[in-house]
Amino acid sequence: MANSVGDRRDDTRLLAVIVHSAFYVLLSASLLRFLLRHGDSERILWVVGLALALAVLYAVSELGRSGRVLWFALLVAAWAVLVVLAPSFAWCAVPLVYTGLRILSVRVAVTLVVVLTALVVLTQLRLAGWADPNLILAPPAVAAVTTALFVGMRRQSERQAALIDDLVRTREELAATERREGTLAERERLAMEIHDTLAQGLSSQRMLLQAADLVWDTDPDLAHTHLRSAAEIAERDLTEARRFVHDLAPADLAAGGSLSAALAALAARESTDTLTVRCHIEGTPGPLPQRVEATLLRIAQGALANVREHAAATTATITLTSLDDQIVLDIADDGRGFDPERAADHTGHRGHGLPAIRARVRQLGGDCTIESAPGDGTVLSAAIPLAEP
Repeated sequence: MANSVGDRRDDTRLLAVIVHSAFYVLLSASLLRFLLRHGDSERILWVVGLALALAVLYAVSELGRSGRVLWFALLVAAWAVLVVLAPSFAWCAVPLVYTGLRILSVRVAVTLVVVLTALVVLTQLRLAGWADPNLILAPPAVAAVTTALFVGMRRQSERQAALIDDLVRTREELAATERREGTLAERERLAMEIHDTLAQGLSSQRMLLQAADLVWDTDPDLAHTHLRSAAEIAERDLTEARRFVHDLAPADLAAGGSLSAALAALAARESTDTLTVRCHIEGTPGPLPQRVEATLLRIAQGALANVREHAAATTATITLTSLDDQIVLDIADDGRGFDPERAADHTGHRGHGLPAIRARVRQLGGDCTIESAPGDGTVLSAAIPLAEP
């Protein structure tokens, strides 16, 4: 994009240099012709003076649109007087036509071309002394072709400039959209991480602290046990918070542990007096990408959090199954169950619970299914495809 704009500017500069050089060549040739043929003319001082003035005036750099118009008006006036005194200077009209087409509006420039062409025809006819058809028809034809080509190129250049502006604006809008999508994706990631780690940990701490408060006077030992458990959860959640802020793996996987070991540790940690969590590994899981392992562990954490808070289950089972083309994580419980279709219509805030699990699976190109019914427990299954070896 930038190269195209730069190339167009370079072409414009090159054309301007050629036209300016042609002007000085034509001006010098016309002056030399006048001196050779009319060296003894009484107009020689006026012609030489106007030619020099025209050369200097043409070389002046103009600033601002109003300055350009005034400068060009003086240039055309000096040339017109010079042509009346010496018709051979009519050839300098060609560079003047180009300059007028370049700096003036199309309507004004075309009017100027007509006036300059008429002046050229009149002076050449006066010089020839008779109505030469070539002098009458050739200058208007050349002027018409030149004007048509320049106006066409100018309009094409304007269309290209507008197209480039549209492309640049579209690219900027696309970049802004990508930035917004990246921001939203990062917010969703943080929301899911917070829900599956800090929020669940805080919920567990609250329940443990409430339980400790209830038995503080009657059973101090049990109260202290609850406090120690709450402190352990707080320490683990602090570690998790530091890791997901830096986009690292979950704590259970950070020390190089396997996904199977991490799921077993999760099952042991989530087991309580009222809920027994088991972990089964079927098949031998091969090396998995860190992102897949972290996602499966987070899904298990989120699913067990839902079981603990909503299912009123007594047992839950984590099953990790390794197949040839995919790895499947199942979390089953014997709780109260629910209607999945009704839950899908009332999911609440995005990025929490089941929507977060579905989003995690979808990011890896997998499928998430939920089988449940009121009173029949729940089975959540997340299947992640594996890349070809």
